[in-house]
Amino acid sequence: MREVITVCIVEDNKTIRDSLTLLVNDSDECACIGTFEHAENAIRSIPELLPDVVLMDIGLPEKSGIECIKILKPLCPGVQFMVCTVYDEDQKIFDALSAGANGYILKRSDSDSLIKAIVDLHSGGSPMSSDIARKVVLQFQNNRNPDRTQFGLTQKEAEIVQLLAGGLTYSQAAETANISPKTIKKHIYNIYEKLHVKNRVEAVNKFYGRI
Repeated sequence: MREVITVCIVEDNKTIRDSLTLLVNDSDECACIGTFEHAENAIRSIPELLPDVVLMDIGLPEKSGIECIKILKPLCPGVQFMVCTVYDEDQKIFDALSAGANGYILKRSDSDSLIKAIVDLHSGGSPMSSDIARKVVLQFQNNRNPDRTQFGLTQKEAEIVQLLAGGLTYSQAAETANISPKTIKKHIYNIYEKLHVKNRVEAVNKFYGRI
């Protein structure tokens, strides 16, 4: 039997919250186990529910979605957080990623893309809407080139981090770097060990000096 991905939704707009709930429950891969209108309710309940994935709006009343992620991430480190928002400003994107978001998708994304993003996130990816991925790439390109030697990364490991920063999946990065999926898994393990991080978002942020 296929594993069902459990999802919680944090969204203050009832119409959007109900639409997202219906979309998740109508899919074969996912099931919604909790919805929350305010950050405070989410902070109380999500550590008990421990869903696989949380869809998090940014523009919540009182505490923002970014603040909510920052509080929840240490409480439930195994939960994957994906921002689902209308905001595509550079600062909000990087604030969310720095707070611990594992993915960032815009609400205007179609239903198939949203479900695919949830599945990808649960599988270890860091899905982003194409507009968001482009902004991330441009931001990193505009930054100074990081010094890979300060982390002890090899040239190939640094190349892989840069590919991941561009939004590529592990398999896409392996193909681009002309290495096998087995080899890239070994490189990813070494990268995480050298950067002292646990996932690709932390690795990218650490490599580019954002944390």
